[in-house]
Amino acid sequence: MDLSNKVDQLLGQMRAAQGLAAKIGARAGAEAPQAAKPDFAAFLKSSIDQVNATQKQAETMTAAFETGAKDVQLHDVMISLAKANVSFQQMVQVRNRLVSAYHDIMNMQV
Repeated sequence: MDLSNKVDQLLGQMRAAQGLAAKIGARAGAEAPQAAKPDFAAFLKSSIDQVNATQKQAETMTAAFETGAKDVQLHDVMISLAKANVSFQQMVQVRNRLVSAYHDIMNMQV
């Protein structure tokens, strides 16, 4: 299903970003030529856009089921709603951790 692929793609991107961060951390001591730096804001925006797309797809499937579309089954609607909920909860947890990290940094004494 397309929604499952999007969730898997989001998880793959997060794992790739984690691997990239580990490689950059390992090279931090060595001077390297100016390489393209990962853009955290762009990655975060794309992740939020994917969560939004997941939720819109769930809403569309729900509306189609409510109007009696023959090609939309109840179990597909419930699965898409569950995936949308999981992806939203994941986004909320990431946001909470970012806010917590921000507060920790702001409370550090210099």
